[in-house]
Amino acid sequence: MQSVIDIQWWQLAAFSLTLIIPFYINFHYQLGFAKETMVGLGRMTLQLIMIGLYLEFLFQLNNFMVNLSWLIIMVGVGTSAIVSKTKLPLKPLFFPVAMSLAAGLFPLLVVLAMAVIKPQPYYHAQYTIPLAGMLLGNSLTSNIVCLQSFFSSLKERWPEYQAALSLGASPIDATRPFVQHSLQHALTPMLATMATTGLVTIPGMMTGQILGGASPMVAIKYQLMIMIAIFVMMSISSTLCLFLVIRRTLSNDGKPQVAIA
Repeated sequence: MQSVIDIQWWQLAAFSLTLIIPFYINFHYQLGFAKETMVGLGRMTLQLIMIGLYLEFLFQLNNFMVNLSWLIIMVGVGTSAIVSKTKLPLKPLFFPVAMSLAAGLFPLLVVLAMAVIKPQPYYHAQYTIPLAGMLLGNSLTSNIVCLQSFFSSLKERWPEYQAALSLGASPIDATRPFVQHSLQHALTPMLATMATTGLVTIPGMMTGQILGGASPMVAIKYQLMIMIAIFVMMSISSTLCLFLVIRRTLSNDGKPQVAIA
């Protein structure tokens, strides 16, 4: 296998000239996203360079407590992103959402590190940090969709929810149809992705490893592992997130305890 081919900064800058095409389309059709695109590109470039420098330092340091602290920060930032995107109150829901992410992330990382990949040491930042990033990144989307779908359904079908309460159902039982709908809505895209991976798409992790010089079969095994892990984490975190948020937002008699959008 050919070793990884480095990309020079001037080559990357030259390739960036292809952005002229989407900017022309924006100008021609007056789409109005030129400023947003420039800001997004600038932020992405700066953030990726900064995280690249930090990860190089993190890989060299490779300290358990530093790695754990970084994972906790990732969970915290992800939690804030989920709550803000769903337009729910951050203070009362931060802990339930964070707990659901942590409950899905950390056990999976332990299993992957100690039973599957087995790096030396087992907390090696080169493996734990990228894996955590992929797991959290996909779970953010599923949790956002799940919460948005749940509260939207609850608001639209509030009389149905109240009728279930009046018949003696607990808030957990009364919200079960909404939970079922929300989980279906959140997990369906991932199921579609799994069904077409390899035939329609070659995922990013597999592509990156192949470009980095890894054997295609090694890349496939890693991709299968991460796809399974992503689906498991999405299922755990979304289900637990809904359960904890329901417990936090609805009282024992089913009345809202916080403002729900």
